Amino acid sequence: MVEAQLLVESLLSMWWIALAALLAPVLALATRRTIPDVVWLLALGALIGPHALGLAEQTEPVGFLRELGMGFLFLLAGFEVNTADLRGQQGRRAARTWLVCALLGTGAGFLLVQGDWQVAVVLGIASTSTALGTLLPILKDAGIMTTPLGRATMVHGACGELLPIVAMSLLLSTRGTWQAALVLVLFAIAAVVTVAIPARIYRRIPLLGRAFGAAANSTMQTTLRVSVWVLITLMLLTAVLELDVALGAFTAGLLLNSMLQAISAGQAAETMHKVEIVGFSLLIPVFFVTSGMGIDVAAVLAQWPVLVGFVMMITLVRGLPVTVAELGTQTGSGLVDRRQEVALGLYSATGLPIIVAVTQIAASSALITTTTAATMVTGGAVTVLVFPFIASRLASHRAGR
Repeated sequence: MVEAQLLVESLLSMWWIALAALLAPVLALATRRTIPDVVWLLALGALIGPHALGLAEQTEPVGFLRELGMGFLFLLAGFEVNTADLRGQQGRRAARTWLVCALLGTGAGFLLVQGDWQVAVVLGIASTSTALGTLLPILKDAGIMTTPLGRATMVHGACGELLPIVAMSLLLSTRGTWQAALVLVLFAIAAVVTVAIPARIYRRIPLLGRAFGAAANSTMQTTLRVSVWVLITLMLLTAVLELDVALGAFTAGLLLNSMLQAISAGQAAETMHKVEIVGFSLLIPVFFVTSGMGIDVAAVLAQWPVLVGFVMMITLVRGLPVTVAELGTQTGSGLVDRRQEVALGLYSATGLPIIVAVTQIAASSALITTTTAATMVTGGAVTVLVFPFIASRLASHRAGR
């Protein structure tokens, strides 16, 4: 009886979440994508959530789908990253720029919270992340993915996704810093081995590799199933090691992309497209809608100075340093127009999934209140709404010249 009741509650909540996922693109198209799909997902989630209409709740099954959704979001972000760019001059510059941003953010947080270093770290990580997974559809819709601005955004986005996750694992872990570092190294080795196994099988048994390739577009969907297995394996590994599952998902995307590119660039693009279909049709919308369901709009509005201050902090400690680095140094991005350099800073300052993740960790550890966490998530949503809009206008102005 209890199980049947849980099933009904979960299905009812999923019905409302699926309806929100259906309405979000309609509203995005109606506003000519001025307000992105992801912002509508958050807004509709807040509307149907327990703090507003109370139509949906995050039951245990819904919570599990939410985690899978976050996994697919970070998997796709990892897929899109060109590891060659990360190893080159542009990648090294972007990593150093992020470290400067993190120091500025943590320093500002330290002053704001009057010496509580753990909360300062939370603020530093949250204010310097880049929502690469969230930016992907925005960049694709704008048609700039293959331009120097698009590639530079991907590089800064990769650093703004991966490095904050590593920082969370090191600095907000219940373990000591050195123990956490050792666990990260063990995870990296295990992740490479996990992806190397199917790659080695492909190379050592060509007949099996060809058979898998031939069945990739059949009902067996072999390459997609391999990708999902790797994703869940690395998410499970991070969960067992008490790391953030986003690290496992992002690493899965990076390694899978490298493996598939080595086999066939066409197969890599095809697999990524299939992962997009699986992720963006249900699981990723579930992640964003349930994130919105945790926002108490009335409580957030009551803390509007904190909201405005957090958005300004993101602009100053993430967007400004990226822009200054582009204006003042040779980063290898290929950007020569100041408007595009400012646009890159705005894209890099667009944050949300990492903000959701780090505030969840901080709230569960009682470092910050749930209201403060919701306010910071709302601040992230504001950056998703405002920063790409301004950046796209600056980029289109350049394209029209």
